[in-house]
This record gives sequence, C-alpha cells and structure tokens, in this order.
Amino acid sequence: MIALYLVLYDVVAACASYFFALLLRFDMHVSQIPPEYLDAFVKFMPFYAVFMVAVFYALRLYSSIWQFASFSELNRITVASLATAVFHTAGITLFLQRMPVSYYIIGAVMQYCLVIAVRFSYRYITMERARRRQDGRAVRNAMIIGAGAAGQVIIRELKNSGEAEARPCCVIDDNPNKWGRLMEGIPVAGGRDSIPENVRKYKIDQILFAIPTASAEDRRAILDICKETGCELKSLPGVYQLANGEVSLSRMKPVAVEELLGRDPIKVNMEEIFRYIKGKTILVTGGGGSIGSELCRQIAGHEPGQLVIFDIYENNAYDIEQELRRKYPDLKLSVLIGSVRDSRRINQVFETYRPDIVYHAAAHKHVPLMETSPNEAIKNNVVGTYKTAYAALKNGTQRFVLISTDKAVNPTNIMGASKRLCEMVIQSMDA
Repeated sequence: MIALYLVLYDVVAACASYFFALLLRFDMHVSQIPPEYLDAFVKFMPFYAVFMVAVFYALRLYSSIWQFASFSELNRITVASLATAVFHTAGITLFLQRMPVSYYIIGAVMQYCLVIAVRFSYRYITMERARRRQDGRAVRNAMIIGAGAAGQVIIRELKNSGEAEARPCCVIDDNPNKWGRLMEGIPVAGGRDSIPENVRKYKIDQILFAIPTASAEDRRAILDICKETGCELKSLPGVYQLANGEVSLSRMKPVAVEELLGRDPIKVNMEEIFRYIKGKTILVTGGGGSIGSELCRQIAGHEPGQLVIFDIYENNAYDIEQELRRKYPDLKLSVLIGSVRDSRRINQVFETYRPDIVYHAAAHKHVPLMETSPNEAIKNNVVGTYKTAYAALKNGTQRFVLISTDKAVNPTNIMGASKRLCEMVIQSMDA
C-alpha cells in the first residue's frame, strides 16, 4: 500500500515540477505560455510518468524501508533522477518541442527535491518521535570511545532507537584532526586524556568502547582510564564484527575484568581444587574480611567436612556466619573470635579442630593506613602469619595457603613489604 502511495506521489510530483518550471518561465501567468509548449507538455507527461515509475521500480525505490533511509537510498534517488531528467530532455526535445532551458533545469531539480523530501521526512519524523520518547523518560548519558565507523553506527542506533536507554553526549578519539568536529551531530570532545574531564562535563553514566580494531595495549590503557571514572563500561568484543557488519548496541558487552589485565588471564582448574577440599576440615583466618568471606562462600558450596572461620572482628564474622547458615543449612560451621597475634588462642584452635587445609587471609591490607602505622602492619601481617604457620606445622596441617598481594613484588610501601616478609616466612617453613 505504501508503494502505491509513493507511485501516485511521484507521478503528481513530476507533473507539478515541470508544469511549475514552465509557469515560472512565463512569470506565473498560464495565459502567457505559448500553446505549443502546453501541448508538448500534456502529450509527453504520460510517457514520462510511465518511464519514471519503471526506473524508480528498477532501482528499488518502492521497496526500501524509509524509516532507515541512508546514503544508499539517496544515491539511488540521485541516479534515478538523473536518468529521468535525461530521458525527459531528450524525449520532449526530439519528438515534440524544444522547451526553454529553464524548464529542463528547474523541473528536474524540483522533482529531485520532492522525491527526496517525502522519503526522508519519514525517517526524520521517526527520529523525532524516538527523541521525544527519550526526553519523556530517564535515560543515561553515554560517551562513545572511537570516532570511526563502529562509533558512528552506535551513535545512530542510540539516536534512532526509541528503546535505547542512553543518549550519546560526546565522542572521544585520539586523532586530533577530529577534535572539535561533529559526528552525527555529537561533538568529538578530545582524546583519551580528556575522558575524566568530559565525564564530569557531560555527566556521563555509561561509556561505550567502539574501537574493535584497537590493539590489546591501547584497549587496556583506555579502559583503565575509563574504569577510574566509575561509569558503566561496555565494549565491542572484536574487529571481526566490524568486518562482518555486525556492529550494534546489542553486540556491546560489559567490560570483563580480564580486559583490564596487563597479561593473558591464568586459567585455574577449580574443579580439581574443589574436589581436594571435599570432606576436609578447612580453617579460614580473617574469614569475615572481603577476601576471606568470599573464600568461605566458595568453600561452603563444595561439601567440606567442616568449615572453621577465625576472625578478630565480630561483626564481619557474624554476618558471614548468618549468610552461610541460611544458604547451606547442612554445613558444619564453626565461627571463632580471636587474633592471629595471640599464640595461645591460635594454638588452641588448631589443637581443637585439627584443620587439614588453612587459608590464611587475616591481614591489614590498606596501603595508606599501613604507611602511618607500620608497627601494626608488621605485628599483624608478619608476626600473625608466623604464629599461624607455626601452629599449622605443629599440628600436622596438610596444606597452608597464604593469601598474598601483587604489592609484595618489588614492594614500594609498608603493606607490600610486610606481605613479602609473610611469603618469606612461609617459604622458610616449607624448606
């Protein structure tokens, strides 16, 4: 039905365009138009209309989805209009009457404009409706990383989709030639170094990384900067999507932790580890802390014989105890309060429960705090590790796992140095 309406519109637009051109040539007075010109116009237009519709049909101008009209459709309209203009000029001149030059030019240009207007106005109306729907509901402000082909596709989809939950606010690209310019109406605000500044300026909530061709090094460097902003991060997984034309919002995925590593991720055989702890008595020191509590959750879900949580901070210990008892009602769980600095208390725990495996996560870990309290770092981290490891050695523990940190590698602060000493303590006892 839409195709039929377009055919009728094109015929009327063509007739109106060339008649207006003839009328304009003679000062908008029909009476002043010579009869031979009017006669030639009336006789030729039916043939021209049939030819025009045939050309438009051959170039698929009646089968396009005009809601998504783009340069491809504009190119086909231009070719069709040139072909019909040549036919009109040659046909009416050779077979009927030589017309004024302005008739050919004005008629062809006006027809071209009218044909474009009706088709692209539908896209404009659709985009405007989508924009108003976005304005009527809460949407997030998005920053696009990459002013290339992928970025352009993402911006278009954000602007044209009524279902998009974000609006593009700015684009970031390392090419200085693009800075200050507009991409699909969105400003290219600067390079990677300006990301934090523009996040604040445009109140960005979401960052979309749209450079599928970026090297692993550049990708990590840019994502590291983005991570510091606290915004939600999404990215296109790989370059093949650009080559295959598969770039779209639906392909954007949250940035995985592995993408921020400066190396390939290490694959760990978790099933083998979990099989090893099955039926064993497991002691987790510092079990209420951020790392210790996660260890407890993982261990509790894989059938240990008994899980013993040892922590000095009763609130954290109580919270993880309640969580595990709710989730694993059949778990044999013991939660103990005490300090790893206290030799008598730690020995009592080992003598009572005889753990097969110890995960030693009790430690001070905040770098700035340890810089101002170095004595506490040594007492809790180093001395506490020594006393716990010695108790494990005395009581026949099979495995002792020290939870260390990357800051122990070539340490530059008190916390890192204390953890390096912890590693040395464990290594000396294992010798």
